[in-house]
Amino acid sequence: MKRRSFIQKTALTTGAISIGNTLSYANTLNPKSKAHTYNLKYAPHLGMFKHLAGEDPIDQLNFMADQGYTAFEDNEMRKRPVEQQEKMAKTMKERGLEMGVFVAHEIHWKTPNLASGDQVKREEFLNDIKNSIEVAKRVNAKWITVVPGHVDLKLRMGYQTANVVESLRQAAALLEPHKITMVLEPLNLRNHPGLFLTDSPQAFEICRAVNSPSCKILFDIYHQQIQEGNLIPNMEASWSEIAYIQIGDNPGRKEPTTGEINYHNVFKWIHEQGYNGVLGMEHGNSRDGKEGELAVIEAYKKVDDFL
Repeated sequence: MKRRSFIQKTALTTGAISIGNTLSYANTLNPKSKAHTYNLKYAPHLGMFKHLAGEDPIDQLNFMADQGYTAFEDNEMRKRPVEQQEKMAKTMKERGLEMGVFVAHEIHWKTPNLASGDQVKREEFLNDIKNSIEVAKRVNAKWITVVPGHVDLKLRMGYQTANVVESLRQAAALLEPHKITMVLEPLNLRNHPGLFLTDSPQAFEICRAVNSPSCKILFDIYHQQIQEGNLIPNMEASWSEIAYIQIGDNPGRKEPTTGEINYHNVFKWIHEQGYNGVLGMEHGNSRDGKEGELAVIEAYKKVDDFL
């Protein structure tokens, strides 16, 4: 039997796994074990378990479900072929995986777009939103990620904010009939210097101004630990506008337990709020290969053990 086929077959028949002394995949499997039950909907992404599950996206989705994950996110879903989107949606439905976010539009990392008020750039954004509605319907997605892009250095912040709000109001009008929510993601200035949206209070203010159920906050814990810290109080202050959460430890943007964030307490607080949404695992693995992928699984079991 080929090595890859063996890994895929074994991954589909196993339940929860634990790290042994050798960290060998074959030695850590227990065919009689059941999939782990998590308290929150943690959502891996493609590539996170490729050494254990294989390169095929469908095999990876099955592996995630076998480990007890109940959600999945894919930033690149919008750009995938329709046939692949449909196959992934079918597998997610069969395996009970809830679709998380995908990026809804072309992000302008270096030049102003929504902040500028430029009508051509606004139309480009709205066309991307229209196209993303079709993708979201195809893969049963409730949330799509929006990043307003770079600041416009020629305009005062108040004018930029008004321009962003107007673009988002028009996008929300497109999304509302389909009950799809765009979630605005503030990004930290260290990794993404020059972007318009950086802080949770800023995102809160914009969502209140747009005033639509289709415009909410994506609170990325990694970004906001760098940008503003004080995580639980800031989440509490903006909680009414938070619809989606992403994860990554700091420094390094790897799995929980590898950095300074007390994810055990953060997740406990999120659970206590009655949060029933998705928590995207938007981070890398701290170690390479199967060993690193097993470490990710064990890290989430550890920080999720708060009840």
